[in-house]
Amino acid sequence: MAILEISVMPLGTGTPSVSRFVAGAVKILQAEKGVKYEMSSMGTNIEGDLEQLLALARRMHRSAFDAGAQRVVTTMKIDERRDQMASIQSKVASVERELKKA
Repeated sequence: MAILEISVMPLGTGTPSVSRFVAGAVKILQAEKGVKYEMSSMGTNIEGDLEQLLALARRMHRSAFDAGAQRVVTTMKIDERRDQMASIQSKVASVERELKKA
C-alpha cells in the first residue's frame, strides 16, 4: 500500500480562488471505490495501490484543464513501505505516540 500527497494548482483561471478546481479533483476521489483520502488546507493524502494512485493523480491533474485552467502545476509525494503496512492514520498515530513520550 502507498500514500500519495497531491496538490493540484491551476493557473490562468482569472481569479485567485481555486476551490472549484480543487472540488473537481476531489470529486474524482469520491467516485473511486476503495480509496481512502484526507483533505488538508494545502493538499490531499490518498491511500491505496500505487498504480491506482498514479492513475488518480493523472485524472485529478487533468480535471483542472477540463474545468478551464490554462496551466496546472501538480506536486506529489509518495510514501510506499514494503516492510510493513502503513496508512494515513498509522503515520499520524506514530507521531502522536512519540509526542506523548516527550
